[in-house]
Amino acid sequence: MFSLDPEVAHLNNGSFGAVPRQVQRAQDLLRAEMDRNPMRFFTRGLPARIADARRQVADFLGAAPGLTALLPNVTAATSVALGTIDLGPGEEVLVTDHGYAAVTSACARRCREAGATLTEVSIPFAATDDEVTAAMLGAVGPRTRLAVVDHVTSHTARTLPVRRLCAELARAGVAVLVDAAHAPGMLPEPVAGTGADFWIGNLHKWAFSPRSVAALVVAPRWRSSVRPLALSYEDSMGFPAAVEWQGTLDYTALLAAPAGLAMLAELGLPAMRRHNSALAAYGQRVVAEALDLDPAGLPGEEALAMRVIPLPVAAAPDEASAVALRERIADELRCEVALNFWRGRPLLRLSAQVYNDEADFDRLAAGLPGLLR
Repeated sequence: MFSLDPEVAHLNNGSFGAVPRQVQRAQDLLRAEMDRNPMRFFTRGLPARIADARRQVADFLGAAPGLTALLPNVTAATSVALGTIDLGPGEEVLVTDHGYAAVTSACARRCREAGATLTEVSIPFAATDDEVTAAMLGAVGPRTRLAVVDHVTSHTARTLPVRRLCAELARAGVAVLVDAAHAPGMLPEPVAGTGADFWIGNLHKWAFSPRSVAALVVAPRWRSSVRPLALSYEDSMGFPAAVEWQGTLDYTALLAAPAGLAMLAELGLPAMRRHNSALAAYGQRVVAEALDLDPAGLPGEEALAMRVIPLPVAAAPDEASAVALRERIADELRCEVALNFWRGRPLLRLSAQVYNDEADFDRLAAGLPGLLR
């Protein structure tokens, strides 16, 4: 069902996903239609077709279509959300040390431009939901304007209690941006009930959409304030159309996103989630045991298709060496993994998707100890 190289163990679906062949074909048909008559494609009903795709995506996420926009990725959605907040000098934005670097960097730039302060909240690797909530609320001050929290953390592969955080922070008068890059497809109806001011998630990781498709969901009170990244002819239409329409772009990825959702339904999403979670747990166990680590002491959540394994600091003592080690694992073991340098040590992150089986993880477990030595 996929175009992946069969000689490689693809254990990093969490970074770029894998587009199924039938979704590729759906996008290819749309591209052919666009190139056969560009004038007709762009000028006759394209906004309505995007709106239909948006509706299907919103339904899948548990969101309202009128409060949802489709964008290329979470990076772009972050910039739209940050541009909506009227941040002033001396005000504060909270992020966590589990946050994705690109999102944190966007927050830092927004704070520099506004004369605001960026504060990073430290959350222990295995903190409980109570401890996470206490750390975030303890960092809130009289000038705190926005908090950015992950639904599923990228480096550490855990969930944060976003529904609880959104409720508690709202009571403190703080807006919340939920970075849910990994949530669509991995978690059922991830938007429903969060109460987030802004919720952003990628569909090309776990929801089988083409690259790149993301959703931005805004709370009703922000709808009229959202500004598109680029001003185009559709600005008069307001959110979400004004945010989606960016002139002569290739919109075929957005239009083909429902084909990915249809494939998830065909395969049976609940069964897929159980398969992926169990397989990720298997991979964590066999690789940990191969490295003489106790799997019982490693974090892992049943709802997630990702697991992490801390590696010895000597294996990759800095960011550059972590990149080099990841590339050696790819070249010498023929295994694609994520390897992040977090809090002074390398974290190996393993993903499991329907194209994986136990043999993929067994290969990594067999080869990694020798490579590290």
